[in-house]
Parts: sequence; C-alpha cells; structure tokens
Amino acid sequence: MITATATEVQNNFGKYLNIVQTGGEVIVLKNGKEVARLISHDKSVSFLTDSLVGVLKGNYDDREARSERMTKYESVD
Repeated sequence: MITATATEVQNNFGKYLNIVQTGGEVIVLKNGKEVARLISHDKSVSFLTDSLVGVLKGNYDDREARSERMTKYESVD
C-alpha cells in the first residue's frame, strides 16, 4: 500500500493509476488525513462482496467484519 498526498496524485495521476492497475493500493492524504483509497475495480467488487457476507448471514458484527476485511486487504501488497 502506498500513501500519497492529493497534490502528488493530481500531478502524477498516470503513475498512481499504473500502481492500482497492477494490483496496488494508494491511500490519498489531504492535510495529513486519509481522504480516499484507490483500488482496482476487481478489488473493489470483492471487497464489497466480502462486506455483505456477514450481513446476509444475519450474524453481522461491524467491528469484527471490519477487522477481518482490513487484515485480508492490507496483506495483499
């Protein structure tokens, strides 16, 4: 996972787009705070699908589900 300022992403969009296209992830910061996450379409679909699994099973625990997702997707790098 790469972290970049909004200005860096704006000025070097092609570079960051290539990172995302090759499976990377970019966290965008503005004034030192995370404001966006750039991920590929394939990752976003699987992330959303995984997010709904607990809800659909009826045993949804927000904190537990978030922790599991973050662990899974942070280790992709």
